[in-house]
Amino acid sequence: MKYIPFGSTGLTVSELGFGGIPIIRLDEKSALAVLHRAYEAGITLYDTANLYRDSERKIGMAFAHLRDKVVLATKTFRRDAAGATEQLENSLRVMKTDYIDLYQLHQISQDEDWDKATAAGGVLKAVVKAKEQGKIRCIGVTSHNLAMAVKLVKTGLFGSIQFPFNFIEDAAKGELHSAARERGMGILAMKPFAGGMIDNARIAFAFLRQYPDVLVLPGFDSPERVDEVVSLYQQPHTVSDADIQRMERYHQELGKQFCRRCEYCQPCPQGVMITSAMGYKVIAARMSPKVAVEFTKVAMESVAQCTECRECVDRCPYDLPIPDMLKEHYGLYERHKSESLS
Repeated sequence: MKYIPFGSTGLTVSELGFGGIPIIRLDEKSALAVLHRAYEAGITLYDTANLYRDSERKIGMAFAHLRDKVVLATKTFRRDAAGATEQLENSLRVMKTDYIDLYQLHQISQDEDWDKATAAGGVLKAVVKAKEQGKIRCIGVTSHNLAMAVKLVKTGLFGSIQFPFNFIEDAAKGELHSAARERGMGILAMKPFAGGMIDNARIAFAFLRQYPDVLVLPGFDSPERVDEVVSLYQQPHTVSDADIQRMERYHQELGKQFCRRCEYCQPCPQGVMITSAMGYKVIAARMSPKVAVEFTKVAMESVAQCTECRECVDRCPYDLPIPDMLKEHYGLYERHKSESLS
């Protein structure tokens, strides 16, 4: 594992990071095993958020005795100073630390978010004050909106930017990454597997390793998954014509609208298992329709409960027409189910 400067923030990080969402699904013992395997493999930056349920607590348990050996990054979704301060204090407590290396404003994607964050009594003043107090070493920001992300970078107020980046969603490599480099910012890449839609780690990282100053944040849910990805960094980096062709096949399969499994749309007030149902077309293409029907039955049957209230649409950072897509996927599921019975 190589260690690189994180922009001009003064932080030094491993060339590969750790995204904290998947350990939510694990029990405490399993989560600690994954975190410790990552550390043993040389990963030093661990990114999570107050929003990620007990992820902060698990990371704190794993590294309380190794605090000076790791770089801890977390986030606040609050736009007000009081709420953000409360969340920061909670993060410090559950992560068992006196300071956060990288504290990020989470999902600033609309002008309304930015206006609230910078208003009197907004979150920005709170985190600047916390940095002056030594509770934060570096202030960063995350977004899912490219134009807003560029705007945030150009303010010069942040030490880092986190944005989706993979071979399907590669727009960030243009103006966003260039502007961040010009300002000496650390660059974090979320969604390296496009929310699970890319199921080939070697192909995913063949693309990502072309950008060695972009710190990738894959999520890990097992020690074996850690070993798989870390092993790629122990091999010479190449991108073959076959790799490029494989990437293009993923492009064609997924199209322009697909779910990244961020789960911001959940929970559905009607009990629809949105995330699982949104992936039906891809699952059916990869598993065969008959197997897909059996594999996704519970999730797909829940789609019938959708009332098209559109709460999920309001929450989706990618502006997906979720009810329409669910209806389309349910129709395909019903057809596959009928065919499998005939």
